[in-house]
Amino acid sequence: MASGRVVSVNTGRASDAEWAGRVKRTAIDKRPVAGPVPVGRLGVAGDEQVDKENHGGYEQALYAYAREDLDWWVERLGRELPEGTFGENITTAGLDISGALIGETWRLGTALVQVTSPRVPCGTFAGWMDERSWVKRFADAGRPGAYLRVLEEGTVGRGDPVEVLGQPAERVTVAESMCAFYGDADIMRRLLTVEGRTAKWDEVAVSVLGRSARGQSALGQSALGQTSAAG
Repeated sequence: MASGRVVSVNTGRASDAEWAGRVKRTAIDKRPVAGPVPVGRLGVAGDEQVDKENHGGYEQALYAYAREDLDWWVERLGRELPEGTFGENITTAGLDISGALIGETWRLGTALVQVTSPRVPCGTFAGWMDERSWVKRFADAGRPGAYLRVLEEGTVGRGDPVEVLGQPAERVTVAESMCAFYGDADIMRRLLTVEGRTAKWDEVAVSVLGRSARGQSALGQSALGQTSAAG
């Protein structure tokens, strides 16, 4: 299976920021740290998470982003993007993170982790990046990076291998799962059969599939009305 390596491990501390959403506080400013870092069930040692409902907890303990995708953004934004700029804890090389599968497991250093969801851009991320229409641009790019749950604690450091150990039978990539979040009902139905998905997917699915059902109903009623008029 695929493998890559850790380019850097990045941590950040919470600080006040006027642009940081409704709480006006964020830890998105992550910086590389030296040496092997302990990885626990709630993330890497020394890292803080402010908006834990959306960027933390057991199901989103770590955020990983590929150096290759950062470089793709460098070309489009015309600015340097050091490791940690996107608020990622783990910057990798050689592994297509947005092409990874929801439910896929990795050996990350000595820790065992599982891919759970994409990074959905928020107002704090937009404020941090200070780029025009950032939420839409990031969502449309299809390079969201991946949140990870920690199945087995361990350590991780620069240069450590990242090895894909297992993949679920139902194949939904991280990039595809973002499409599901934004309303693709067909992908959402597939995602609901993936082992290892987070419980949040079941909650999001209620909204996505509900909108889809209402849309289909409206189309059916419209078609029926046209048929009646023609008769």
